[in-house]
Amino acid sequence: MGASSVSSASSASEVSGTSGTSGISGAPELSAARPADEATHPDRPRLTELRLSAFAGHRRAVFPLGAFTLLAGPSGSGKSSALRAYEALARLGGGAGVAEVFPDPVACVPERARPDAQRRRGFRIGCTADGPEGPVRLDVAVQAEPDLRIVGERLSAGGVVLLETALRDPSRPWVQAAWHTAGQSPVTRAPLPDDRLGTALLPLRVAGRTEGQRRVLAAAEQMVVALRSVFACDPRPERMRRPVPVGSGRLLAGCDNLADVLWRTRVECGRRHARLVGAVRAGCAGVVADVVAEVLGDGTVRAVLDRGDGIRTELGRLGDGELRYLALALVLLTGPGVLEVDPVGEVPEAMQTLTVLADGLDRGLDPVQRRELAGLAARMCERGHIRVVGAVSDVAGLSGAGGTTVVHLEP
Repeated sequence: MGASSVSSASSASEVSGTSGTSGISGAPELSAARPADEATHPDRPRLTELRLSAFAGHRRAVFPLGAFTLLAGPSGSGKSSALRAYEALARLGGGAGVAEVFPDPVACVPERARPDAQRRRGFRIGCTADGPEGPVRLDVAVQAEPDLRIVGERLSAGGVVLLETALRDPSRPWVQAAWHTAGQSPVTRAPLPDDRLGTALLPLRVAGRTEGQRRVLAAAEQMVVALRSVFACDPRPERMRRPVPVGSGRLLAGCDNLADVLWRTRVECGRRHARLVGAVRAGCAGVVADVVAEVLGDGTVRAVLDRGDGIRTELGRLGDGELRYLALALVLLTGPGVLEVDPVGEVPEAMQTLTVLADGLDRGLDPVQRRELAGLAARMCERGHIRVVGAVSDVAGLSGAGGTTVVHLEP
């Protein structure tokens, strides 16, 4: 399966997936990097392409990523697995170990993948990050059987391979790495651990003394910044109805602690809260004068809709669709300081972009809620500090917003 077609406000193109993969060894099977053009590149690094060369049900699939991207298709078309691959790359870019990122690695191996002579099977994923350094490509080969490890990685930009790793000795827990130097020695070689992404480790290994080393560091930083600050969100209404303890005010992926976050954001930013109230008013039934969080005597906090006539409706009385709509609107109107994400601490916030991954973006929403949420997402993405990649079963009522990129998937 793969992405069958892509449409946006200004263009349409065809991308398709085909089958045919066997075992996995050495460096990833990659095409040469495309030279960077002289066009203006964004100041904020962001992913512009996700590649699933061989991952779960995808083979040779390419997903273009815009500011607001919808992966559309029926159940079984691979929407969730594409988001899972994106999140995996983000976590690897943040320095997480491969075992933590892929707790069930065999499930990521294409079903018909055949083992090689050493009984090895695995998967390949990659992405492109655009930014001040121009397009930078990252491709990663992961061995899932018999042992989980990263067996090949390639970071390239402008037609130059800046970092390449390959597994040379399966008995050793490392890969042989070579990175661009452009000094007296054009390439530096050293071992890197096979359970971490080499690109994320480069700042600890490369001194930055030569022009070539500085280029490697700049490309690696751009990729890492683009990958970090990802918030994978899938609101669970059944977890949002009860009062919750007052905590850090950082929203969890399932939005379990929605009431706690509302209590914090209402106090911290009146303008943002007013925009949230406007969105809730447009998407929830009945009159909505305010969205309020109340601290109870036992130290917990609950959220209610103020109806403006002395009546307050607890969130527990709302329908699942209303709760999901409210949670997703809150996510779009907040930022890394409120969401449970791991931004790049040493990089100014003005240079980072929050990416929201929303599986089942349209789940349980009625047509009005879908339209309002899509419009809100498009408006927030236009500002440049937030991007959204959402999986939907149907684009009706969602794809009309300006600047939306729609990728149609087929089983």
